[in-house]
Amino acid sequence: MAKIFCIANQKGGVGKTTTTVNLAAGLAKVGQRVLMIDLDPQGNATMGSGIDKRKLELSVYDVLLESASIVEARVQSDKLKAAGCSYDILGANRELAGAEVEMVDLERRERRLKQALQEVGDEYDFVLIDCPPSLSMLTLNGLCCAHGVIVPMQCEYFALEGLTDLVNTIRQVKANLNDDLEIIGLLRVMFDPRITLQHQVSEQLKAHFGSKVFDTVIPRNVRLAEAPSYGLPGVVFDPASKGAHAFVAFAQEMVARNSAG
Repeated sequence: MAKIFCIANQKGGVGKTTTTVNLAAGLAKVGQRVLMIDLDPQGNATMGSGIDKRKLELSVYDVLLESASIVEARVQSDKLKAAGCSYDILGANRELAGAEVEMVDLERRERRLKQALQEVGDEYDFVLIDCPPSLSMLTLNGLCCAHGVIVPMQCEYFALEGLTDLVNTIRQVKANLNDDLEIIGLLRVMFDPRITLQHQVSEQLKAHFGSKVFDTVIPRNVRLAEAPSYGLPGVVFDPASKGAHAFVAFAQEMVARNSAG
């Protein structure tokens, strides 16, 4: 059965989507079967995986409203297939913004994604869900079906404040909707070793969260930032870059942790 992880942080601009698509590509590269679900109406994870969100015939919107199954709605990118890093994509586009309103009066509104995933759970090793930054009905659908949350964060003091909010949210969801939910780990992203403050915050994280801080650190890397404009994860766009190497190492760490668990 697949391990389902949300990539979430209530602070915007911390690299959630970059983390999602590059971890998906990294896991695929090391031989894992991966489904990437884009739960953000902006559809950035969809575009960053080589899929044009404007041309999607079916999306996560249709799955949440139960007018399509994941089997019917998932797609693959020809670009990623050619690179040997292919994973299945349940894409999103602007239609998804309307789902918030449409789901208000529906039964099992927080558990629609969970139910849909039960049909395909055996087909994957990992399901990665890119969540929007706000605690919305969409994010709740992700958190309700997940085994855990991966939190990408920059090593800055404001990031620590945002982390407190997220931990409280996860506690509430765990208490009321999903007993299995926990923080799997904190991923330090956009790390610049030349900045003393980043080292200080990194040490604070390790002191406070211990083994919940992943060993892998993702460096600040221009190639990772450039990749989405080409519709590719950085792992595929420039496999030789430091950022790509770091995400493949992170994928290997995830596989190792999953095997140990």
